[in-house]
Amino acid sequence: MKKNIHPKNYRKVVFKDINNDKFFISRSTVNTKNTIKIKGINYPLYKMEISSYSHPFFTGEKKFIVKTGPAEKFKKKYEKYKKLN
Repeated sequence: MKKNIHPKNYRKVVFKDINNDKFFISRSTVNTKNTIKIKGINYPLYKMEISSYSHPFFTGEKKFIVKTGPAEKFKKKYEKYKKLN
């Protein structure tokens, strides 16, 4: 194995799922701007849009909520004209 290729700044980081406010603590080198206090200890905070707590594969839910993209907005906007024909 090559020496001195792995980062040296591993630390405990809180990964928080913004969809349901669940979190877990893991060691990481991810850059963060926010911090969170858990049990009196300040940790760097990384906010995730999806994790195993909210992903349909792990939750068993069929519905998957995604931010509306341009195609969905277009379809919704012109859906009323389709009904007239």
